Amino acid sequence: MSVVLAGCGGGDDSPTAGGQTTPTTGAVRAPATTVTTRSPIEGIQTFQVEAGHTTAPVSYPQVPPVGGLHDPVWQQCGFYDHPVPNEKAVHSLEHGAIWITYRPDLPRAEIDGLATLARSRNYILVSPWDAGLPAPVVVTGWGRQLRLESTSDPRMTEFIRLYAGQGPELNAAC
Repeated sequence: MSVVLAGCGGGDDSPTAGGQTTPTTGAVRAPATTVTTRSPIEGIQTFQVEAGHTTAPVSYPQVPPVGGLHDPVWQQCGFYDHPVPNEKAVHSLEHGAIWITYRPDLPRAEIDGLATLARSRNYILVSPWDAGLPAPVVVTGWGRQLRLESTSDPRMTEFIRLYAGQGPELNAAC
């Protein structure tokens, strides 16, 4: 008999997971280290990130963030037509969500396809990104990110197949 337990960190919500508090704002800067590991999908960037809870705003080194300190409450998976809080989305990544962000000027047909995808699968979170998204579509999993020019790129489906449901807190709600 085996037992799998999933938790959401310890009881200490202070930024002790490698993050640093910014003295003037109280914001927390999440630690990040790029890891050069070979990925089965061309173009994936891989990052070593630590998990931990904070109620303070977090300044993430990646756009969108791939992990790190995050809000104690996760973002419910699904499709959003407005940006979602980074700290909540990162918590969803920790639970194994794939966060697909897109530029608001993405063609309507592609946005509609993303909405259908988010409503038809578990562990998919989709939201627009207001400014500075490094590609028209960015697919993010815990510690991984893939930049795409279009939702029709087959690497998006492969990324979801490989990484949806994968994160430090397996079987946690999304």
